[in-house]
Amino acid sequence: MAETTSFTAAAQRLLRSQSAVSLQIKRLEQQLGVRLLARSPRLVALTGEGELVLDQARRLLALNDELVARAREPQLAGLVRLGVPEDFATARLPRLLAEFARTHPGVALEVTCELTLPLLDRFSAGELDLALIKREPTGPATGRRVWREPLVWAAASPFRLPAGDDPLPLVCSPRPCVLRQRAVQALDAAGRPWRVTYSCASLAGNQAALRAGLGIAVLPRDMVPADLAVLDDHGLPELADLEVALIEVPALTAPAQRLRDTILRELEHGRAD
Repeated sequence: MAETTSFTAAAQRLLRSQSAVSLQIKRLEQQLGVRLLARSPRLVALTGEGELVLDQARRLLALNDELVARAREPQLAGLVRLGVPEDFATARLPRLLAEFARTHPGVALEVTCELTLPLLDRFSAGELDLALIKREPTGPATGRRVWREPLVWAAASPFRLPAGDDPLPLVCSPRPCVLRQRAVQALDAAGRPWRVTYSCASLAGNQAALRAGLGIAVLPRDMVPADLAVLDDHGLPELADLEVALIEVPALTAPAQRLRDTILRELEHGRAD
């Protein structure tokens, strides 16, 4: 709730019904005797007591993970090679990986940030133990789903779409890129002409191009920087969600198993920052 500001979005992230999430929050508020959430017709926000409880809960969970890890595997050591899409790594994994490194000081993490298809190539070549990849919800069931990403059109604010039949300027990563493919497919299906005005494999490079007003891009909704605008009311075609799935090699080492379990627990429960 603290991250989604919506019971509906929280329920989707947790793979639970909205009523189940609402009931759990209500029970927690009753047990603690304080109001954790301030509700309005548009969004849900933490109260002061809610922020305090959330901060303490995260500390307790981190301490629990550290105690369990040290008790069960005090000598856990080795190398784990993890592949992650750059945008997901930037927004979702820093706290998770920092906590893992702290609780398992003997484990060396080698993290590779790439687009999904290059990550799959590296994985197939035996260069990765684990990889988080983006996939279509209706596509092949590759790996285990750990995240669902609502996609939006984003641009600098204010942004004016081209008039008439002028092509839409796109900012995107080079082929192959799942987000680029999603943008092109949506525009082609809607009969909207387009052209690539800026293409960069770096997330930071594409965000800089958006800030400079060079075009629009498809981004995960909760990864749109605060200084960019979500184009909800510009008549652009709707975008279906993407999924993030975790794939692993058949015989994981003990350190890789522990990182896999940490990723599944954190992301499936929506606790990664």
